[in-house]
Amino acid sequence: MKPSSITSLPAWPTFSAAAQQADPLHNELRLIDAAGLTLDLSGQRYSPELAQAGLDLLEQRQFTEQRATLLGGGIANITENRAAWHSMLRQPAAIPDVMAERERLNAFIRESDLARRWRHIVHIGIGGSDWGIRLTVAAFGYTKQWRSVRFIANIDGHAVKAGLADLNPHDTLVVVASKSFTTAETLKNASRAIEWLTAANVRNPLEQVVAITARPEQAKKWGIPDKQIFRFWDWVGGRFSLWSSVSLTTALSVSSDVVAGMLSGAAAMDKHFETAPLALNAPVQMALHGLVNRSVLGISSLNLAPYDSRLMHLVPYLQQLEMESLGKSVDVCGEAVPVPTGPVVWGMPGTDAQHTFFQWLHQSSDGAAVDFIVCQEAEHQWPSHHQTLLANCLAQREAMLRGKTEAQAYEECLSQGHEPEQARWLAKHRIHQGGRANSLIVLPRLSPYHLGALIALYEHKVFVQAVLWGINPFDQWGVEYGKILATDITNELQNQPSTKAHDPSTTYWIDQFKARTV
Repeated sequence: MKPSSITSLPAWPTFSAAAQQADPLHNELRLIDAAGLTLDLSGQRYSPELAQAGLDLLEQRQFTEQRATLLGGGIANITENRAAWHSMLRQPAAIPDVMAERERLNAFIRESDLARRWRHIVHIGIGGSDWGIRLTVAAFGYTKQWRSVRFIANIDGHAVKAGLADLNPHDTLVVVASKSFTTAETLKNASRAIEWLTAANVRNPLEQVVAITARPEQAKKWGIPDKQIFRFWDWVGGRFSLWSSVSLTTALSVSSDVVAGMLSGAAAMDKHFETAPLALNAPVQMALHGLVNRSVLGISSLNLAPYDSRLMHLVPYLQQLEMESLGKSVDVCGEAVPVPTGPVVWGMPGTDAQHTFFQWLHQSSDGAAVDFIVCQEAEHQWPSHHQTLLANCLAQREAMLRGKTEAQAYEECLSQGHEPEQARWLAKHRIHQGGRANSLIVLPRLSPYHLGALIALYEHKVFVQAVLWGINPFDQWGVEYGKILATDITNELQNQPSTKAHDPSTTYWIDQFKARTV
């Protein structure tokens, strides 16, 4: 990557000026088909000048070379000197190590299913080792009705208590997913689960524990049998571990076909990302519009609105992907990035969201960019429900784009029988600014293939934005610092000697909590 800030690139002044001048109500229908998905960018600012300037920025950032490094397994994570080769995990003909581990995993799944072993799966992980599995299980439900799954992520003991409640320890498989096998929350929760098995007089508790990790030697120290340790690799970031052996829980509770379908859809999006012209490349164009919204227009947040209740966990999954990857203010050269970078990512499924925060989206002084996500076909027997869902999605999007002027609001009030003076007053409260940036992503249906493609679309969009901003999207030093401090404070709460100095507030609360913690 060239050691220059984005604002020093020759194309930046043109890009910035064109973005500010572009009409959000341009009336251009802008559709891109990618891996079975349709991306509608008609609700984003557009002009030919802006489009060309975006392509020029990519060229000046040597984007195609950086994309080749990413997809080819080169050193993409420069601060940790390793690849970010999660795309390899979804290739039909992956490298031999991946294929061998895939077969080991499938053999374990076949054996467990044929013997009808494990009535309950307890999945213990956090962050990337948790959200992706929750997402897929919620999206596709329990195909294997005779086997349930519970999730334990938070270090909060209440989460452990709820996760183990009413399960039969003798028929429970504990899946411990941790890339490093040193994650404090995961290991503490795993210890509690093993204690639970032991207290129930399970003959060999560790034979009911599976470890999924990039450091199998750490899992062996726990006494977990080799045959129950499944690995992934150091070049798979935690927030991309959905594509790895971590998907064991999905295969055991839903179906191996779901896992295979998601890998296939993601691989198709990889191919699109690698080969489609940049002007018609879905992740690239999403990234460029995100750059306009965040770094030129100053829009500080991206709202995700999946109009499908089965995608209830999509928002936190993508929230981690985007905010952990792009929540950086220093570029790869160690210099401050001179423009705002990754936005706050938030949201919830529609239509619930409409009754929660859409008022803010429509009429607040700030607003947000919005990604609407919807499935064209439903998988239930009530067509009118789906028609109403689709109508709400399109209507909210149109309202954000078109808005409502004071004159339109005034005429509306008059038509409702208000007197002119009252109508003029009410009209001011009904103004919708309009021109609020939004995109629409349409899946034909919620299949594993299309969900895999959707997730990979966002992964690649994040990478493109990182290239444009000049940041490393594959580390998370902000998370690591807090972990170190938490370890020190935990020791103090347990009355262990410490020479660490704290601010007055932290010192006060350590003393208060020590006095009340049993």
